[in-house]
Amino acid sequence: MTQSTTTTPPMTTRARNAVLVVFAGNGFMFATWASRVPDFKAILSLTPGQLSLLLLAISAGSVLGLPMAGRLNHQVGTANGVRLGLGIGAPGVALSAIIVQEHGPLWLAAIGLFLLGLGIGIADVSQNLEGTIVERAMGKAIMPWFHAAFSFGTVAGAVTGAIATYLAVPVGIHVSVVAGLILVALCVATTRFTPRSADGDGDDMAQDSDRSARSDMRTAWLEPRTLLIGVLVLAAAFAEGSANDWMAVGFVDGHHVSKALGVVAFSTFLIFMTLGRVLGTRLLDRCGRVPVLRVLFAMAVAGCALVVFGNTWLAFVGAAIWGVGASLGFPVGMSAAADDPRRAAMRLSTVSTIGYLAFLAGPPALGFLGDHFGILHALLVVGAVSILAILIVPVAQPLEVDPTRSTPAPGPRPGLSRVPDAGDGQPPHPPREQARRTQ
Repeated sequence: MTQSTTTTPPMTTRARNAVLVVFAGNGFMFATWASRVPDFKAILSLTPGQLSLLLLAISAGSVLGLPMAGRLNHQVGTANGVRLGLGIGAPGVALSAIIVQEHGPLWLAAIGLFLLGLGIGIADVSQNLEGTIVERAMGKAIMPWFHAAFSFGTVAGAVTGAIATYLAVPVGIHVSVVAGLILVALCVATTRFTPRSADGDGDDMAQDSDRSARSDMRTAWLEPRTLLIGVLVLAAAFAEGSANDWMAVGFVDGHHVSKALGVVAFSTFLIFMTLGRVLGTRLLDRCGRVPVLRVLFAMAVAGCALVVFGNTWLAFVGAAIWGVGASLGFPVGMSAAADDPRRAAMRLSTVSTIGYLAFLAGPPALGFLGDHFGILHALLVVGAVSILAILIVPVAQPLEVDPTRSTPAPGPRPGLSRVPDAGDGQPPHPPREQARRTQ
């Protein structure tokens, strides 16, 4: 497949490695904070309800950061977007940890967590946008690798947090040191981003005026394809987030296993989801997005059914199948939203905002259902949402931008089986024929 005309292969490789580092570092920082949440609760003597209100500050920050990130990236580029997000989020999480350590006022800790959520929203859209730029330049599907790197980062951060907790390292010192190191390391890593996209003035970034940027942002929320991709990403996020929050509890309460085995079930899900992201890129390149996503969402449905209705051992098998099924929907949705490089920033921001609603609303919704039907049976909602995703998977089919109506795309979008943009008038090429045309 053809390479980007604006980036030499060595630059693309360096940019790919930089994006991997950024994803992993963000995962590490978030997991570092998450691993010390019990300390937040214990030090401030919070009830579960009070802790939920405190954590709501992160959600509020993310809800603000995600939609504004598209316009920011449009104006300043992906590297500066990541730096801005880190510059807001890292001091925010450090502030909250120090306030908690010093038994400071709860409202001030909430402000710190609000800044963390705001920074996460901006940095997340920025790193995903840079990931799609690198993916396009390389001409093959690699977005799942970046999300796998985030998963590896969260595991490393959680393990480090467990060690720090065991050694009784003060929460303020632990979180602040990690946040500072991650801030410096990732700001250095962003210097290896694709040069022109980093500055916000390349083929992969929008060229319009500030007025045009605002118009694009509004229009993105009115595009049926963009909204449906958002629903697809929401379904994938719901399958992932529900397992993150409730799988261990479901095994303990529903299958009556020990808490340790509940953690093993959750770990099984995470391991197989990460493997799916690492190994699934070849399937995407060979078979295309739509067939792969259909099979994976079907696996999520089957895995969910085994977890709920199977015996204990079948439930563990179901956790593994569920993990694979939840592996590619989110990263592939990000790639689909960025098929047209002219409007990638705005569409990614819109899709991310829709998708992250699953992480915000999913846990309490399942908790409410769990109070009435048991948490294990409440997980059946994941299967129902995944069935909906199967029906709308065709919206992820790669979009072929009409070069006569836009700046030329730097390379063919990965995932094969492309769909012409409206007005193109050309049928999609079969995968093998398209590969020969672009060699």
